[in-house]
Amino acid sequence: MLLVIDAGNTNIVLGSMEGKTVRFTARLASDRQKTGDEYALAFSALLHLHKVERAFDGAVIASVVPKLTERLRYAVRLVTGCEPFVVIPGIKTGFPFKTENPASLGADLLADMAAAKARYSLPVFIFDLGTATTLSVLDGSGAYAGGLIMPGPALGMEALAERASKLFPVPLTPPEKLLGGNTADCMRAGTLFGHAAMLDGLAARAERELGEKASAIVATGGLAPVVAPLCERNLILDETLTLRGLALLYTLNQKET
Repeated sequence: MLLVIDAGNTNIVLGSMEGKTVRFTARLASDRQKTGDEYALAFSALLHLHKVERAFDGAVIASVVPKLTERLRYAVRLVTGCEPFVVIPGIKTGFPFKTENPASLGADLLADMAAAKARYSLPVFIFDLGTATTLSVLDGSGAYAGGLIMPGPALGMEALAERASKLFPVPLTPPEKLLGGNTADCMRAGTLFGHAAMLDGLAARAERELGEKASAIVATGGLAPVVAPLCERNLILDETLTLRGLALLYTLNQKET
């Protein structure tokens, strides 16, 4: 069994995989103040809560928070007894790059693309909705053709509430309709429908620039379940895409060692 960890700026997603099966997933806040011992306690508690009792054969970490990476490695060693494989630039990914600086890509995006290439027809577009929303494009040959990075819905809402004196934070729950009848509903609908319309528009523009129609458009990340149903394009919601990709990268690179 493999322990998989995706550490983002807002949340850390923890999961276990047995072969191609995701046994459980859990989320905890990305806290830059926590020590490695505190993360080890949190991981142990979550594994116990989800009744994960089998020993782990390995572990893999993707982290876009450098301050947390070593603490998470330490925590994983304490909990599993395994030295975790950390996704870093230069590892084997299973797909080529057509961009100038592949080393600048986040570990989570590498995992997203590895899983998307294995699970969906090409070309495939991947929207990952977290603190930032990203678009990663694999073309018809399976190569990384490029992508986009933009503020995520929660970050947009936070900025709106902070910079507009008469506005305030609003939970990002699905709006009942496009046209809100009060300030909170207007902010919620504007943020979420606006983000959905942006994804629709970006997919169309990416297809034109690529010169290929997407065979699949996949949505993953913490806010994907809220935004994807509001899109007019058919987005495939795949909430375990990153974890599956981490398992693929782990296996691919273990074969190379």
